Amino acid sequence: MYDIFVYLFENCHRTDLAQDNELIARKLSAAGFEDSDISEALSWLSGVLHAPHRRISPLPGPQIATRAYAPKECAKLDASCRSLIMHLENIGVLDPVLRELVLDRAMAASGRRLSLEQLKLIVLMVLWNLETPAAALIAEELLAPRGGRLPN
Repeated sequence: MYDIFVYLFENCHRTDLAQDNELIARKLSAAGFEDSDISEALSWLSGVLHAPHRRISPLPGPQIATRAYAPKECAKLDASCRSLIMHLENIGVLDPVLRELVLDRAMAASGRRLSLEQLKLIVLMVLWNLETPAAALIAEELLAPRGGRLPN
């Protein structure tokens, strides 16, 4: 699924994702991705595009409140993942509502535990799909894996 995110970010327009899933699925299939992975990725992306993030009343920022993680979230997101989320919120890339959307999409991602690189892709896909200005600014940093290729 994460390889598909990188491919979409590098080869597709964000508006294509919102308008024509069948076209995107055909492009991904032609690029050699498996149907099950395509379906999983498009379903996950649908959760970003259809999230009620714009209708949520503002949440308190990090100056007023601290986000406590549930045991289930801690099991899926290790300390480095939670630290990244807090860092992105502290520097203004994520506001509390976007943070919650990132956490929602992280919890919806397959697998028992997410690596830091996987979480970075999740953050990037959320920001990119919502057309936030920060997406273009931090894309290179988020896409640069520490040790080479991203895990599947």
